[in-house]
Amino acid sequence: MDFGILGFIVAGLVVGFIVGMTGVGGGSLMTPILLWFGINPATAVGTDLLYAAITKSGGIVVHQRNRNIDWSITGWLTLGSAPAAALTLWLLNTLHSDTEALNAVIKHALGYVLLLTALAILFKQRLLDFAKRHAGDHYHLSDRTLNALTVGTGILLGVMVTLTSIGAGALGTVALFLLYPYLVTKRLVGTEIAHAVPLTLIAGLGHASMGNMDWHLLGYLLMGSLPGIYLGSHLSGRIPDPVLRPCLATMLGFIGYKLVL
Repeated sequence: MDFGILGFIVAGLVVGFIVGMTGVGGGSLMTPILLWFGINPATAVGTDLLYAAITKSGGIVVHQRNRNIDWSITGWLTLGSAPAAALTLWLLNTLHSDTEALNAVIKHALGYVLLLTALAILFKQRLLDFAKRHAGDHYHLSDRTLNALTVGTGILLGVMVTLTSIGAGALGTVALFLLYPYLVTKRLVGTEIAHAVPLTLIAGLGHASMGNMDWHLLGYLLMGSLPGIYLGSHLSGRIPDPVLRPCLATMLGFIGYKLVL
């Protein structure tokens, strides 16, 4: 087997293992790894978006079977994210003839979103504690205001995910915790996955239509990640969360800082 192909399979295995063990979104790990392998930013993002859509699709079935999805919240998020993703794809398409400019925009956006993701991972527990203290009071917001904020969150996620393939996991979950602190964790996670799959699918197919896709690379990543997720899921909790999260946050923060420069 070609060394490059083996490297992609191992990368998929490592990312899948970490995702299964920690629940951290695969995009925040996979896209920087693809850049390290020399894949151009646009192709890395496009490939990772469909990779995310495929790997998370099974989660919808499981969470729906366990009634862990709030389809009302998913609908409000999608109302914002789907048009935002379409508009972002259109804007990227206007830069498509200038490959250097397109890759520069994606690379810098990726750096900033990685920094935000690192902060979300690092301070997640504090944010959750804050949300729990306000559980049930909706922060004194009316349902109309809460729905509007949910749509606004969807817009932000739609732009970030389409530009970088990152944000639907770590950032999306934290945003939902802050908006809906009265929902149990497993229901928020299921809702986030139900929203992430169509968003990454729309964004991924949009990138594929612009040629920002490597189908062979996608296959190699899936070959490694599917067994990696399975193994990681069985080892979840073996490494203390207070140790693991700062390490991941530091790594993502460093990568983001290097991309922004």
